[in-house]
Amino acid sequence: MSIEIQQPQPHDIVGDTVMIAGTAGGAFEANFNYRVTEGHDEVTGHFMAGDGIGGHGQFQVSVDVSAAAFTLHTAFVEVFHVSARDGAELGTRVVPVILGRLLVPGYRTYLEHVVSSGETLWGIAQTHYGNGSLYHRLVHANPGITNPNQISVGDLIRVPRAL
Repeated sequence: MSIEIQQPQPHDIVGDTVMIAGTAGGAFEANFNYRVTEGHDEVTGHFMAGDGIGGHGQFQVSVDVSAAAFTLHTAFVEVFHVSARDGAELGTRVVPVILGRLLVPGYRTYLEHVVSSGETLWGIAQTHYGNGSLYHRLVHANPGITNPNQISVGDLIRVPRAL
């Protein structure tokens, strides 16, 4: 059995509905499982994939995580097959995602901000949230930021938004 997750991509910002899509199979039809977890809570389920002749089939699953008691802003989307022999999880694929609602209450989307000369995360947060001290939202939404005091002209900053 093999699994490829095409969506979400690593560090995508997701809302209360997580779309999981890709290809899976290697048998006539097989049952695959998914789990969205951040270590404190999880949402699980399963789906069928395969093309009916032993090949791979595309899958798309919509997972409602709105009732999950997530407390951390990073979660992991896991897709795997369970061994019929011993119940072991096989072929697990894991994609880290950012939980938008834990960054911005009522999260719906993000906008992309290109850093201009002289800008800081504090200033960008002040512009978009009305409060510079909320710059931590930008740091969490952009895992490539390793030092909040060092952003560069031309950097693309994802700004989580509520509608």
